[in-house]
Amino acid sequence: MTEPVVALPPAPTVSVFPPLPAPLEPFDFGLGWLLDHAAAPIKYRSFKEVADLPVESGSAIANLPYTFLPALRLAVAQAADGTWGNAMLALPTHRATDCAGIGTIHATRRLVELGWDKESPPIHQARRVLFRLLAEDNDPALLFELAPSASRKMDADAPALARRMLREAAAAVLAQAGFEGDPRVRGAASRILGRIFSFLDSPVAEKPWIRVGNKQVLAAEACPPTVHSLHMLAHMPLFRSEHYKEMEALYKWLVRPLPRQAKVQLIGKRLVNVPLAVLGDELPHRNAVEADVPAALGWLELVARLGFLRRNENWVKMHERFMDDCDRDGVWHPHKGMATPRSANPWCWAAYPIEPEHAGDDRWTDVTFRVGLIARLSGRPINLI
Repeated sequence: MTEPVVALPPAPTVSVFPPLPAPLEPFDFGLGWLLDHAAAPIKYRSFKEVADLPVESGSAIANLPYTFLPALRLAVAQAADGTWGNAMLALPTHRATDCAGIGTIHATRRLVELGWDKESPPIHQARRVLFRLLAEDNDPALLFELAPSASRKMDADAPALARRMLREAAAAVLAQAGFEGDPRVRGAASRILGRIFSFLDSPVAEKPWIRVGNKQVLAAEACPPTVHSLHMLAHMPLFRSEHYKEMEALYKWLVRPLPRQAKVQLIGKRLVNVPLAVLGDELPHRNAVEADVPAALGWLELVARLGFLRRNENWVKMHERFMDDCDRDGVWHPHKGMATPRSANPWCWAAYPIEPEHAGDDRWTDVTFRVGLIARLSGRPINLI
């Protein structure tokens, strides 16, 4: 007798991709107010990147970034070899005027943040030396201000760390400028991400700390992501799509609780500060936002560009708090007090503030623009007001 055929229920479908986040509420972006009050670069980027309106080449809107006097002063300060001050990561002092003392990487990123095109003369000149930094070149001259000297003694392992930092920073600014498709940038990105993933996938990532004397410091073999490497990946969407496994490991690292230990690593026989190392969630609570508003916005923009913001409920809430602090015209105001937000974070210098005025309503243009930009990057519908 033939056994009856019993239909089995279909096997459950298991997706390798994370579930899609719930749709986000629209954001009312104050484009009209910004066009009336903001500096030229903020007007341009608000119109193009947040409002997503077409900008014709040669139009008045397209030319706005090149009418901004601080940007022109920065551009003409560039040396004939394409560098600024024969330095890379130097920052101006608080008393400096016209960006005196700025390094090439920060200066180039500043021009990009101000809306300058990658084919504009100063960025075209700077990219030659930046591309050279991507190569595995041991030329001592390529260490620039990080080179050892009579007054700056270094262990044998320190130059390798300096070269790695310069490569990551150069790759980041070139990616942001629009060179994701260049094989030199993609090659550098593959090496950088491969090195990070090797660390994240190793036992060292679980316990990266060792005791040196009475201090807990990062082991020499630890290779956590840095702000520069995250910045690079944030501006390489096609590259990220080709490295799903690595990006998932990176996300899991970024949502870890931030350790209490100081960012110090054993390099050779010395303990070296590594302030740009990212050891977990840099924005875990509201106090972190209140302590440094520009850095908080920088972090939210970074994770939004990486495609991570909507996957983390806490980051979404932090951004929604910024949105809630916008008035009926879409203008952001501080949650507490009326002081202009400031930051001592060196990574924030190139992006904040863009607005040269710090009095009256103009002082709110930077944050108003960034809140809208993060909304756009995170996939929120934008209502223009």
